[in-house]
Amino acid sequence: MVKRIEQKRYDRFLMILVIFLVLLGCLEICLISLPFSLEKFGTPWHYITSHIFKLIIGLGGLFLGTKLNLLKIKKYSPWIFLLSIVFVGLVFLPKIGVEISGAKRWIGLNGFLIQPSEFLKISFIIYLAALLQGKIAFLETKEKSFVKIIPLIVIFGGVFLLLILQPDMSTLFILLITGIGMYFIGKTPWWHFLCLMGIVAILGIIFICISPYRVARLKTFLNPDIDPLGISYQIKQARIALGSGRFFGIEGGFALGLGRQKFGFLPQPFTDSIFAILGEEMGFVGCLSLILLFLIFIWRGLRISLKSENEFLKYIAFGITIWIGIQALFNIGGIVGVLPLGGVPLPFLSYGGSHLIAELTAVGILLNISKRV
Repeated sequence: MVKRIEQKRYDRFLMILVIFLVLLGCLEICLISLPFSLEKFGTPWHYITSHIFKLIIGLGGLFLGTKLNLLKIKKYSPWIFLLSIVFVGLVFLPKIGVEISGAKRWIGLNGFLIQPSEFLKISFIIYLAALLQGKIAFLETKEKSFVKIIPLIVIFGGVFLLLILQPDMSTLFILLITGIGMYFIGKTPWWHFLCLMGIVAILGIIFICISPYRVARLKTFLNPDIDPLGISYQIKQARIALGSGRFFGIEGGFALGLGRQKFGFLPQPFTDSIFAILGEEMGFVGCLSLILLFLIFIWRGLRISLKSENEFLKYIAFGITIWIGIQALFNIGGIVGVLPLGGVPLPFLSYGGSHLIAELTAVGILLNISKRV
């Protein structure tokens, strides 16, 4: 009798979860953006059409991610990481970089804006995973030599300086937390982990203190009533939106599209503040359900990481999971007021191009790894 070989499949549960979140984001962006699009472009469909176009590119990235030979890519990871750093550096070049609200984070190509730092996250995770696997035996030794931690300090320091010049503190901290998390599971000594945490904390405090707008955000976080018509305006309006949703939504039930805060009250209603609008329209139950979906995503991602027998793939899966989980935490935490507002999009749901394409490509890589476990 011929023994049937079981064909391993992608994590279907994870795929369905991500598709649901993306479709929910498309629906909400469509409902929120109609009046803004009509006022600015003369057509109600500009924003949702743009979003769907970028979503199609993102789905292409997801498909590509499922087909990559990650073990072969490992040896090219330093060059991929270097190329992505050069790509990020293009934002500082005149006629190529685009400055918005005092930040130089985008590249303008034929009317499209690309944020290179979103793709830096993927290359950073892959390169750090390769570095950790390559150094794993070396790091397990008991000799407490400071030389061991220098490569990580150099990597973190280079990324830190590049992003701080834009400035893009939110992306910076997401990368650093992701990197420290990957380093922590890499069987490294505790003193390495504590040293990196201390460096990040000290530099974070320094760069917050020397920047007036970051100090203002911190003051708003500590006292949301300090300037309700100025620096505290967004968080106050977000809380009004969440409070209006009550338990089941603004109209007593899930009422997508019927929220009021999106009509000129809440800034960035279909980008950074989309969670507040969802909270207004779906209530506490809807918010809790959405948070639960992200927790399930984290669970599935960590499950893939833990079941992976290859250390390189284990670190990549862990890094992608932590990145998307931390970004969701930063966005939701900032909106509800338990963290300072960071200006990061909500993964899979917020309007935008670069972050959605990068996230879906990362999910493709995660699904690719899931097929190997």
